[in-house]
Amino acid sequence: MKKLKLSLCLIVFAFSTYASDILILKNQKSFLGEIIKVQSSELIFKTNGEKFVVPFTDIYSVGFDRTDTDIYSGFLKKSENESNKCLNGRLDAENFHGKNGIHFALGVLFGPFAMVGTALSNPTPEKGKETLLMSKNKDQFSDPSYLSCYKRKAKGQLIGMEAIGWSSWILFLLVF
Repeated sequence: MKKLKLSLCLIVFAFSTYASDILILKNQKSFLGEIIKVQSSELIFKTNGEKFVVPFTDIYSVGFDRTDTDIYSGFLKKSENESNKCLNGRLDAENFHGKNGIHFALGVLFGPFAMVGTALSNPTPEKGKETLLMSKNKDQFSDPSYLSCYKRKAKGQLIGMEAIGWSSWILFLLVF
């Protein structure tokens, strides 16, 4: 029973480490911290007690911890004005594509076979129910750059959940 509790605590701890905003720049550097403010063409990001002003042109991806804040909606409006379709596609896939729990279970049950199946799939905004309902970028659903970035982010996110599921299964076998 102690091993089961330890396993559950480790899994919960692993998920709680993702509880902050993530900023990935075009030079592939990534930062964990907090987005404080969104201005006309840049955002203010705080990490390790320091504040940084990052122009939208340098941003590859932004992962928001909470999508129900004014900062998130302000960022969507500003990035929409910048007409950065690729960034909008990644944000929509990250925030609205969903199905993470199902893919976690698929990873537990089928391991690498689930990851191969997801890699061969073709996720689109129309297939994600929440994306179709909640996205403010419906006019970009047919744009090739938007779709390419949406598919890449959705696949990566779902394969990541399957990998976590498979890892949990292996950890469970090792502990018991």
